[in-house]
Amino acid sequence: MFEKMTEAEARESILDLVDEYCKKYHQTKAYEDGDYIPYARRIYDEHEMHNLVDSALEFWLTSGKYTDLFESKLAKYLDVRYCSLVNSGSSANLLAFMALTSPLLGERSIKRGDEVITVAAGFPTTVAPIIQYGAVPVFVDVTIPQYNIDVTKLEAAYSAKTKAVMLAHTLGNPFDLKAVKAFCDSHDLWLIEDNCDALGSEYEMDGVWKKTGTIGDIGTSSFYPPHHMTMGEGGAVYTNNPLLHKIIRSMRDWGRDCSCPSGMDNKCGHRYDGQYGELPKGYDHKYVYSHFGYNLKATDMQAAVGCAQLDKIDGFVKRRRENYQVLTDGLKDLQDELILPIACDSSNPSWFGYLITCKEGVSRNQVVQFLEQEGIQTRMLFAGNLIKHPCFDVIRNNQDAYRVAGDLSVTNHIMEQSFWIGVYPGMQEEMLEKMIEKIKESVK
Repeated sequence: MFEKMTEAEARESILDLVDEYCKKYHQTKAYEDGDYIPYARRIYDEHEMHNLVDSALEFWLTSGKYTDLFESKLAKYLDVRYCSLVNSGSSANLLAFMALTSPLLGERSIKRGDEVITVAAGFPTTVAPIIQYGAVPVFVDVTIPQYNIDVTKLEAAYSAKTKAVMLAHTLGNPFDLKAVKAFCDSHDLWLIEDNCDALGSEYEMDGVWKKTGTIGDIGTSSFYPPHHMTMGEGGAVYTNNPLLHKIIRSMRDWGRDCSCPSGMDNKCGHRYDGQYGELPKGYDHKYVYSHFGYNLKATDMQAAVGCAQLDKIDGFVKRRRENYQVLTDGLKDLQDELILPIACDSSNPSWFGYLITCKEGVSRNQVVQFLEQEGIQTRMLFAGNLIKHPCFDVIRNNQDAYRVAGDLSVTNHIMEQSFWIGVYPGMQEEMLEKMIEKIKESVK
């Protein structure tokens, strides 16, 4: 069929067919009673599939034009100067923390034995890079019903070894950024915002509303399918600090010193005239390494999907907030039995999930098992208490590996009595009504 077509015409013909295919075979069907209600699901249409196939037809495969476009679009959405696409949210957290270990940061560089304040009630890859780099996580308790760090305990967690704070905005609900940022500023600490579950959340600082992930030194995002937007696998690291951006790009791209994009040589015009380390003068700058890095880049096909998803992000966030409110209104008469989630002061969350804590006399396990039997998917608050997990067995008795500031009594309570359900944008009215109905049945 392509004999008389130019390449551009052939591509357009293919993409038109892709659009038709997606509209016919990938439409979301209306909910029917008895259908399974997941906590999250990909929301997409022909635009994502169009971009994906367009990128595949280019067959560039690694990062390219769609990557450049995605990074600029996400930076504009967040109102930050620099954005780097990576292959997952976990890699984004690894890269964000790893950047703070760079010798280019001088005395502020995080070294083995330095301490990083965090929480145990969350996802493990917020904490894993700290341990993997030989730093010491210092665990602080959290609060209910915000499920974020208890800022009244920050000073007690501080020591002469503290170099940074690394925290996630729990299920889209921002932590108390005013208090945490003031604490970091007073002690000259780095602040990493794990924004993987909070893309689109907003926080008011000094009378200005800002996107979470942009108030600290570095922010991270995840684009795994359940998240606020997806590209299958993928993540991003962003900052307003040019030195941190330089380090992030170096460590993401094998640790190289050169900043030339893939497929481009000698952008700086000094490829063969520099002196680096103990290398001979004039050694090819494309193969000079200033850090011990990785290859954490995403593919252009992932970025192509992400570009289409970014066009929908405001609508996704709006629906998540609406779904949160429907659940809150529907469950408000259960407040003798359940603790419902409440937004942090000065924030407007982009909710990732609806987190519920069962009060005394209500068994979380019985509620969850009932809901699952009724076809409603539930989730724990990830690790619950991370230090209770088998991954800590090898360091549990090592006082130099981690420490707990105070106790984790609220964290343990969440581990035992809390669960969450979905608020994703594809949640239909009937699905929300059924969740409310079945939660009431499970409690009463």
